[in-house]
Amino acid sequence: MITLYHNPRCSKSREALALLTTLGHPFTIVEYLKTPLTTTELKALHTKLALPVRNMLREKEEEYNQLGLAETSLTDQHLIDAIALHPRLLERPIVVHGNLAAIGRPLSNITAILS
Repeated sequence: MITLYHNPRCSKSREALALLTTLGHPFTIVEYLKTPLTTTELKALHTKLALPVRNMLREKEEEYNQLGLAETSLTDQHLIDAIALHPRLLERPIVVHGNLAAIGRPLSNITAILS
């Protein structure tokens, strides 16, 4: 099962959608701004990404600065809680395939977990 965490307003997310469609893999779309992920779901996603939690954050979002998320002493739990409360902070697009996940910047990250 493939899942695309998608924001239709994001060009990179639309590119990931087009890629998955072109590859012909069946997939599910989760518009995470309409259906925000819980902290439990975000922790599971973090595990599959195998990246630091900070890599899941969009630093250019207004909330990033407002919440002081650049502070390096913040725990992973604090960062995950911030993403759960402010889903715009979640980096996009993210594709999950089984126990693997990738942030689609660049898109080759996605193709790497699908092969």
